[in-house]
Amino acid sequence: MINTDTIHRSIDDRQHKWTAMSDQIWEYAETRFEEKQSAELLCLALEHEGFHVERGSGGIETAFIASYGSGQPVIALLGEYDALSGLSQQSGSATEQAIVAGGNGHGCGHNLLGTGALAAAVAVKDYMEQHGLAGTVRYYGCPAEEGGSGKTFMAREGLFDDVDSAVTWHPMDYHSVMSVHTLANFQIYYKFKGKSAHAAASPHLGRSALDAVELMNIGVNYLREHIIQEARIHYAVTHTGGLSPNVVQANAEVLYLIRAPHVREAADIMERVHDIAKGAALMTGTEVEIVFDKACSNIIPNTTLEQVVYDQFAQFPIPEHTSEELALATAVQNTLTAQEKKGSPHLPATLQGKVLADHVNPYLHGLMLYGSTDVSDVSWITPTVQCTTACFAIGTMPHSWQWVTLGATSIAHKGMLYASKIMAATAIEIMQNPQLRQTAQAELKERLQGETYVCPIPADVVPSATK
Repeated sequence: MINTDTIHRSIDDRQHKWTAMSDQIWEYAETRFEEKQSAELLCLALEHEGFHVERGSGGIETAFIASYGSGQPVIALLGEYDALSGLSQQSGSATEQAIVAGGNGHGCGHNLLGTGALAAAVAVKDYMEQHGLAGTVRYYGCPAEEGGSGKTFMAREGLFDDVDSAVTWHPMDYHSVMSVHTLANFQIYYKFKGKSAHAAASPHLGRSALDAVELMNIGVNYLREHIIQEARIHYAVTHTGGLSPNVVQANAEVLYLIRAPHVREAADIMERVHDIAKGAALMTGTEVEIVFDKACSNIIPNTTLEQVVYDQFAQFPIPEHTSEELALATAVQNTLTAQEKKGSPHLPATLQGKVLADHVNPYLHGLMLYGSTDVSDVSWITPTVQCTTACFAIGTMPHSWQWVTLGATSIAHKGMLYASKIMAATAIEIMQNPQLRQTAQAELKERLQGETYVCPIPADVVPSATK
């Protein structure tokens, strides 16, 4: 049995420190591979708590690994701390209002994610000290989950190879075991180069890169008819070649994100998109440069560890909310459309019509999440499990100003600290139970069916904030 009092004391005694840290990262709002202040804040906190910190892990400036203890088993807590561009928003406001026009914001709650996982790691360390538990607890500082696949780069460098199990979470609008399947993805830039000319006097001398981008997009639109239904293809035109219609655009660029349920399926679709890009270049007399940006795999669930997480929810009371918190959440929820208020497909009927989650969702295995996460690449290497806790009003969606506005409030803080306790208890249970670890490893092996992990990011691709 786990002594939950130790976990409560570790997290509750430092709760003001953890909430202040989360709010500071919320204010930094640093995007992919630029999280220098956020990463250093977390590193310093871990060093203060007695962890040994290695910065720049895997050759990534804003990645790090903090360790306490020695030997096996090695249990990893995964943290993120990157923000999203264009989501600057005042805290605690029920009105959309940017702090900085066009600025960044924590629209996916990674300020909470990184801090909550850190608080869990410290609680595991305290438990090891007080109860003589052997092994190693590690906190992985993982940058650039949003559009950068930081963990995939870290996996490519072998940083998770000796980990026995990994535990993490994600802030949501409900409490649950995060038992899902996700989509693998590939993100690629297609950069077309043509030849400028006077669009009226000598159009025959020009070769339009913008035409190539448009033709490529049309070709991919037709491709959508002939790929599996679960796949997704998105694009953004990142460079149109200039502002003057009287000049044939010599340079233009489009960024594609290609998703499918298995990494092999996504790779096959990517090759077809490559061919369309080459065809567009041929049709327009331009050249195309294909620049690989990032990728991540599909997740490998682990029901063995998921049951452990579900059991831990029963050990810790669900956060209660004040009338002021309910009033703020109601005001934010009232900014949603009727369809948005219904929430995500994973929101159970028992939460319909409520403002803040007040119970744990039933454990349902294998739901399909039509999104992607670089946690998936860790799950191919070692048994990995996730939970969610309610940090936002029901129906508010990730990557929205509503998540940003609530992400530095007491509503989010309570959800974060609740998640910290669930993760710490889960990690401790895995650490002290060798049979559990063996069963989880056997399940992972069975699910892989002989496949071995191959990083979907080529060896010569380096992480970068922009291309």
